Amino acid sequence: AKQYSGKSMENVAVTTGASEGNFAVIGHLVGSRDHLIVEHPTYPSLYQIPRSLERDHSLFKLTWKNQFRPDMDELRKLVKKNTKLITLTHPNNPTGSVITHDELKEAIEIAESAGAYLMVDETYRDMIFDKPPPLAATLSPNAISLTSMSKTWGLPGIRIGWVVADTPIVEAIRAVREQVTICNSSIGEAIAKSVLEKKDSLLSGLRRSMFSNYSIVKDWMENQSWLEWIEPKSGVVCAPRLKRGGSTDELCQLLVTKYRTFTVPGSRMELDGHFRLGFGGEQEELVKGLDQLNLALKEIHG
Repeated sequence: AKQYSGKSMENVAVTTGASEGNFAVIGHLVGSRDHLIVEHPTYPSLYQIPRSLERDHSLFKLTWKNQFRPDMDELRKLVKKNTKLITLTHPNNPTGSVITHDELKEAIEIAESAGAYLMVDETYRDMIFDKPPPLAATLSPNAISLTSMSKTWGLPGIRIGWVVADTPIVEAIRAVREQVTICNSSIGEAIAKSVLEKKDSLLSGLRRSMFSNYSIVKDWMENQSWLEWIEPKSGVVCAPRLKRGGSTDELCQLLVTKYRTFTVPGSRMELDGHFRLGFGGEQEELVKGLDQLNLALKEIHG
């Protein structure tokens, strides 16, 4: 709670990963007659949860033309009289784009004007290349911050996330949890506590690795002829696309079956023509993976 200025422990709800936080916030705020806006592309649960709950929702599209940056004029057009929640993911997964401080403030103003909440998934925030914008929850009672131990800290298996929000939202999340998971694993909580107590020293090394890996990916992208990208502004994911267009399903399938190299095809993120390339692993593994990607591209596209 200390990193969220003006907030206390009563403003923090620990959840079973960020996914449970997504579910609890959406389930609490968005009723059967309500509407929410989901930035897209994004982590799939943010739009699959409202679909599974049969909630009215609109996708706020990030576009290649706008370098996957949020267009606030387009966001305003999506707001309805019954909009209760707007969700953003920044740094964005899978594009690596980053919202600015002014854009974040404007998004909050849009939500406030609509009598809605803004939830920002900040899971990759510590991997922003430059100075990050403020934590959303510190800027307004209508803003909600969401994060987890899965991405920056590389600990998806412990299933620890948290939501920071105004007290009534936190109490509602805890009420939802009582009907679902009740509590977290004590072992997972202990691991998360140990890591966060060493946050500054660990993060320094993680960021050095991130920048080194990003340099490798950038050099590789500049020396091949099949793909193009909007350079990410944070780690550790990006979303290249085929210059000639078309689906990346065949490429990603070949990478898995023949080259044992794993990427996420755009069709699985509703981002056809792209694929998600991660560069957060060991450097040796990254270099090998890019070599395999090069071979697969040659095999398919000559």
